[in-house]
Amino acid sequence: MIGVLVALVVVVLVAIVALALVVLRLLRAGSRTGIEPGARPSSVPDADAAAALRAAQAEAVAHAETVARERATAVAREHAEATSREQAQALARKLAEADRERAEVARREAHEERDKAMAELRGRRAELREWDSRLTQREARIEERLATLEDQTRRIESRDRELADRDASLARRARDAEELDARRVAALEQAAGMTSAEAKTELLSVVEHHARLEAAALAREIEARAEDEAQDRARRIVTIAIQRVAAEQTAESVVSVLHLPGDEMKGRIIGREGRNIRAFESVTGVNVLIDDTPEAVLLSCFDPVRREVGRITLSALVADGRIHPQRIEEEYERAQREVEERCVRAGKDALVEVGIGEMHPELVVLLGRLRYRTSYGQNVLGHLVESAHLAGLMAAELRLPAVIAKRGTLLHDLGKALTHEVEGSHALVGAEIARRYGEHEDVVHAIEAHHNEVEPRSVEAVLTQAADAISGGRPGARRESLESYVRRLERIEQIAAERPGVERVFAMQAGREVRVMVVPEEVDDSAARLLARDVARQIEDELTYPGQIRVTVVRETRAIETAK
Repeated sequence: MIGVLVALVVVVLVAIVALALVVLRLLRAGSRTGIEPGARPSSVPDADAAAALRAAQAEAVAHAETVARERATAVAREHAEATSREQAQALARKLAEADRERAEVARREAHEERDKAMAELRGRRAELREWDSRLTQREARIEERLATLEDQTRRIESRDRELADRDASLARRARDAEELDARRVAALEQAAGMTSAEAKTELLSVVEHHARLEAAALAREIEARAEDEAQDRARRIVTIAIQRVAAEQTAESVVSVLHLPGDEMKGRIIGREGRNIRAFESVTGVNVLIDDTPEAVLLSCFDPVRREVGRITLSALVADGRIHPQRIEEEYERAQREVEERCVRAGKDALVEVGIGEMHPELVVLLGRLRYRTSYGQNVLGHLVESAHLAGLMAAELRLPAVIAKRGTLLHDLGKALTHEVEGSHALVGAEIARRYGEHEDVVHAIEAHHNEVEPRSVEAVLTQAADAISGGRPGARRESLESYVRRLERIEQIAAERPGVERVFAMQAGREVRVMVVPEEVDDSAARLLARDVARQIEDELTYPGQIRVTVVRETRAIETAK
């Protein structure tokens, strides 16, 4: 507002100055025309004066307009300045308000920080007061303990003084006793005529002599009683085990009888010109004996596994009615698989019968193979089961766990399933197989020690030996002649099988004939004759046998094509 008033004052002053200038110009013009002040002007001068007046008026108007414009400009400028000042003032007010708000926020934050600091300070003061209280209590307890320790120390010092006094008194008494003993010993030595050392030595020698005599007599008595009791108990244990085991008599044979639906089936078994029977014997290695027995044929072979495979093969052929070489080979392969399954089943049945839980599957297979093995005419698997029962009974009588004894005894002849395939005795071979398949070391030791090839070191090993001897030595268990016969036939086959180019070997006709199948690509006709002669000569040099043994080398070539 002050600025506007100043502008108006300036405009009025400018207008007054302009009017003063106009009047001054008019006065100057009148003086130039010579008109006196009281005289009446003429028309010409009046015209000039009017013109000058108009000019002055026009100039004054123009100047007034200029002044008005300047005033308007000044007013506008003043208004703009006022607007700018108002905006500046508004901005200043906003900035002031923002500053006040920030100051307020800062003030609140300062208050909050102060409150937090005060709270933290109060918390720390409380902690310090708590720690101070704890330290005060701990100092009080320490002072109490110190007082107690000082009291105990005073009591201990007092006790030490008492003990020192007692020790001194005891030392005086000990010296008095030693002096008294010395005087007493001197009196005794003077009365006995010997020193105390000599008397002690003599007394000890007499006591030692009597003690040795009594100890020797007692030891002999204990040993005799122990031997008598051990023998009586061993007889009782073995007798109880034998009485409780029910075993069958050995009835093994090398001949199987196959019943036929009719005698006309014998001709079909023989075939045209004996083709079928030769093919059957060549494939299976089992002799077919066709005699006058009605509706029956005999199968002869020293190997019970091979004889069983031949029996199953011939039974299937007779039941089917189609008998020819190709059919014989098919049924032979099927019979082999069936016998293997029976072996596995026999092994599992043996485990169940003996009462043994888990066992490695390979050991079960090897154990089942012994179903068709014989030892001196005794079935090996039956012998193992019988021996395991005996070992378990004797272990129970001895108050021993029967698991190890049964397991070791059941597996002690396991090597007989592979003796002809692996070098070494069946005891060591079986022990190595059992160790390979994770059996306990006590079981392995019982297997390897049952023929004293390894010194027995455990009760289970001794029980295995005893059970093996009882099972094999009972009346009717074994036949020595059958075992010798089987061993001779196995050796005959082994001699021929060791030759190069030999595919299969069969001992037939109760060992009177050896049929050797060779690979035709490796052995020609001349080599076949030489092979037959060498095998016959080695059999003559190594074996003892009645009669003669014929060696037949078969070299067969087949050409097979399929019509599509």
